[in-house]
Amino acid sequence: RSPYGSVGGFEGPGKRRLLRAAAAAGYDVLLTVDKGIIYQQNLAGQRVAIIVMRVGTNRIQELLPMADAVLRAMETIKPGEVVTVAAQLPA
Repeated sequence: RSPYGSVGGFEGPGKRRLLRAAAAAGYDVLLTVDKGIIYQQNLAGQRVAIIVMRVGTNRIQELLPMADAVLRAMETIKPGEVVTVAAQLPA
């Protein structure tokens, strides 16, 4: 069991610690597949921005096709902002 919460995600206070640790380490953006983070955390005043990847699973096969969209989001995201990037469905 992780000190931050359950395996597969961070729970409650652990997420706050994660955001503080990321900011203290100089990170600008936290990339996550945890769709609930935006409802569980008060992000006002945070120095770290969050990009939420909306995918069915966290398997690399689903994440890799989203790389370009994540990079585009990183170009414009601001501290404390949350941007959701959704998987593109095949045409």
